[in-house]
Amino acid sequence: MQIGVVFPQTEFGNDPGAVRDYAQTVEALGYSHVLAYDHVLGANPARPGGWHGPYTHQDSFHEPFVLFSFMAAVTTRLGFITGVIILPQRQTALVAKQAATLDVLSGGRLRLGVGIGWNAVEYTALGEAFHTRGRRSEAQITLLRRLWTEPLVTVDDGWHTIPDAGLNPLPVQRPIPIWLGGHADAVLERVARLGDGWLPNHRTADAAADALATLDAFLAQHGRTRRDLGIEPRLHYKDGDADYQQKVIEAWRAAGAQHFSVNTMGCGFTTPAQHIQALARFAVMVGVGNG
Repeated sequence: MQIGVVFPQTEFGNDPGAVRDYAQTVEALGYSHVLAYDHVLGANPARPGGWHGPYTHQDSFHEPFVLFSFMAAVTTRLGFITGVIILPQRQTALVAKQAATLDVLSGGRLRLGVGIGWNAVEYTALGEAFHTRGRRSEAQITLLRRLWTEPLVTVDDGWHTIPDAGLNPLPVQRPIPIWLGGHADAVLERVARLGDGWLPNHRTADAAADALATLDAFLAQHGRTRRDLGIEPRLHYKDGDADYQQKVIEAWRAAGAQHFSVNTMGCGFTTPAQHIQALARFAVMVGVGNG
């Protein structure tokens, strides 16, 4: 069982020394990986038309590839997963290059979590179409795997045109594992067909029962089962004590999860030290590093 941490982007601040201490401390505590969210831009809630998203321009987000490169340089074992990169608002070849470089420089410690997002303002600002993002993401996933495993790629798929070119260096992992986030039926079908793993938004396996049943049906259509797929739910620090967290973990393990990440956001913490102290308590509470 792998238990990692959710980097508390919006509550942690921007001190590079604190980011270094966070990465080194969670590694020393026995956590297996860090998960980080992705937002390139935040919208002004006073903009014309208003704003109803959970984040605004006042919420801080470090770019995950850059953040993980920094963390990789100050750790030796800690893994990294984007949770999730909003793939269709980014250029596919550039994502492939950034991920491959991070994988090489970290010694193969990356999983690429991807999703299609909800923030149309970001798509507009980055020059990509919002309403075709699901279909584009499927072509992107296919192309990412080719770029990570083939020295030269030629493709003209209606979304991409690559005239006999390739990445150098290729990643350590060939290909880098691709995990998908989301829970809509279209996303679950995409997970079953294209994903190495699933990042559910449900807090408990009971809450995810309907989604898991839908996922099972889609997996069967593609000749797969849950045993062929990684599952990583998030454990929320504020949800309960050791007994509660152990019950949540065991229920998710019975559902097929072997990766978890604990989230300390939303607990009222105001300093990096408070987040780190909570992770130290959680590590003792659930036996992080003990399998």
